Amino acid sequence: MKEEFSRFREMEFPRNIIIGSGILNEIVPLCDSLNLPKNGMMITGGQTYKAAGKIVEDYMTDGEYSISVHTTGAVTEENVNEAISFGRKNKSQFILAVGGGSKIDAAKLVADDLHIPFISIPTSAAHDGIASGRASLKLDRGPKSIDAVTPMAILADTEIISRAPHRYLAAGCADVISNLTALRDWDYARRLRAEEVSNSAIALSSLAAESIIDNAAVISLGNEESTRAALKPIIISGVSMAVAGSSRPTSGSEHMFSHALDLMHVSSAMHGEQCGVGTIMMMYLHGGDWQRIRTALMKIGAPVDAEGLGVMKEDIIEALMTAHKIRKDRFTILGTSGLTKASAEKAARETMVI
Repeated sequence: MKEEFSRFREMEFPRNIIIGSGILNEIVPLCDSLNLPKNGMMITGGQTYKAAGKIVEDYMTDGEYSISVHTTGAVTEENVNEAISFGRKNKSQFILAVGGGSKIDAAKLVADDLHIPFISIPTSAAHDGIASGRASLKLDRGPKSIDAVTPMAILADTEIISRAPHRYLAAGCADVISNLTALRDWDYARRLRAEEVSNSAIALSSLAAESIIDNAAVISLGNEESTRAALKPIIISGVSMAVAGSSRPTSGSEHMFSHALDLMHVSSAMHGEQCGVGTIMMMYLHGGDWQRIRTALMKIGAPVDAEGLGVMKEDIIEALMTAHKIRKDRFTILGTSGLTKASAEKAARETMVI
């Protein structure tokens, strides 16, 4: 038997994905259908608790579930450890993650440590992490992507999500569009380094990105219809990571550029916004249609240049020159030596990023 057929790898997917308007009342039937125990915890934030957490808590209480609410902030080691201690103290047997990306990422890490399932209940869709098993942990040396737990189920209320500023949805869409350069990087590594790829993951990741671009005009409206048009691709993008067993189909040189900006502490832009701008330049380096990427980002309302990110032109150049150092285990168009200052300036100027 050939070696590739004797390998073992487990793929974990959400069992139920429910998308609709005004569907938070489906949380109890969902938990019942999953045969969850009666004692759980909620990981949320102050504002997201007001927006949706309290409603979910009330439904769960009426459904004879006991829910202990833990509010938290950024996904730091300290905050995650506090949430883990809270879960242990309350003997929580499952988690409801109600909030944006940081609350859902925190829930993934807590669920992984406590060996309990969690349900993703997003209040915004700023990136594809609402459906994936990857979590971004904030460290002093920069964010670290960690393999944690995939949500057992996703309950996405478009009415709630559409109330978040449109900027969040645009950032989530930009994050998914960035799959297009991540996939080019993956194929580049396949051709030059014989890196193994997953055709199924590639198909899902590409489908998600193309769907966002095809629906850019609808997404630009900034209403509940926009949310519906964006949510499926965002979730599919997250699922592509489960198929691949890594973030390869959704994270490449454009994410490394974003993380380089994070380490420089010069940007207050959102992760997806930075990835979107990075995608324009990385597509240029790949010799692809970067103008199409730029047009789509502009149409959905995402930044396309340094000014849009709120950074200096010099910051863009510095991030481009240092991005290759972010993940030395991930081979991309940036290579192992990175870009020279001249090539970084050319890429940024040619694509109108600076």
